[in-house]
Amino acid sequence: MTDTQSPANEPVAKRALAANQPGGRSALQHLLQGERPYMLYVAFAVMLIVFSLASPWFLSIDNFLNIGRQTTLVSIIAVGMTFVIISRQIDLSVASTLALSGMSASLAMAFVANNWVVGALAGLGTGAVIGLINGVLTTRLEIPSFLVTLGTLSGARGLALMVTNTKPVIITNEHYFAIFGEGSVLGIPAPILWTLGVTIAGILLLHYSVYGRRVYAAGGNPTAALYSGVHIKQVTTLAFVLTGTLAGLASLILSARSHAARPDVVQGMELDVIASVILGGCSLFGGRGFVLGTLLGSLIIGTLNNGLVLLGVSSSLQLVIKGAIIVAAVAFTRR
Repeated sequence: MTDTQSPANEPVAKRALAANQPGGRSALQHLLQGERPYMLYVAFAVMLIVFSLASPWFLSIDNFLNIGRQTTLVSIIAVGMTFVIISRQIDLSVASTLALSGMSASLAMAFVANNWVVGALAGLGTGAVIGLINGVLTTRLEIPSFLVTLGTLSGARGLALMVTNTKPVIITNEHYFAIFGEGSVLGIPAPILWTLGVTIAGILLLHYSVYGRRVYAAGGNPTAALYSGVHIKQVTTLAFVLTGTLAGLASLILSARSHAARPDVVQGMELDVIASVILGGCSLFGGRGFVLGTLLGSLIIGTLNNGLVLLGVSSSLQLVIKGAIIVAAVAFTRR
């Protein structure tokens, strides 16, 4: 037994682990008292006021529901990305994972009696497998996750283009459309309900479970976590699997809304996902972040896109404005 593994050092390791796992605090405390200052929420309120005054169509229930639908894909995947970034990793492959998962779901339904359950399982399973590949390559071969997921970004997109020779696959299952895309409960569209469900599940998993505390420990202080018995490789791999699975869920929602799966969809969406997580309070250096902040970051980006469209701003100028605001917001809140 080495000196660092001796019983005398166990209390030290446990204290260090506790100091780097904020998972014990409630999600509301994270939102109100987290490392990100309250100015982020003030900035969101100011954005709402500015767009409300600038456009007569902004302050309407239909427009807010539209924002919710538009941010669904980013919000859902960003919940998983929160786990990855807190564990001190990154996943650049989520948009390509979404594209390949959507193709898998549509092809599965086409070949198995148009069964929406089979399609859903195929989409979720494809996302989980890609996440598992990312996690295993990152943790077992010790390749930086940036390089691993950059490779799977290209590989998954290429497979999505190859399986149907770049052609879309039409979906005709009405139950699939209702459950994932076009249905509603009490007037709330299904995509928004999926976002709420994933967010609640993410909060419970990250802030109120043993696994969540281990994610914080793995990203905040890997040495202390290791000495305290946390299997960092398993924790990190599960974070990648979770993100891939949520990308698969997002593919079901997108294909259900468009009644087809296309291999060239959402290119570059991984940047919006990462921006939402960082804007919402996560640290790229790991160990810090919370799900409600991620949701707010996604809503800020979605509201910004929506408001600029209503004001008639050109798409090229929208990219410039969005990039500048994201950089300025992150820089300001860090200070």
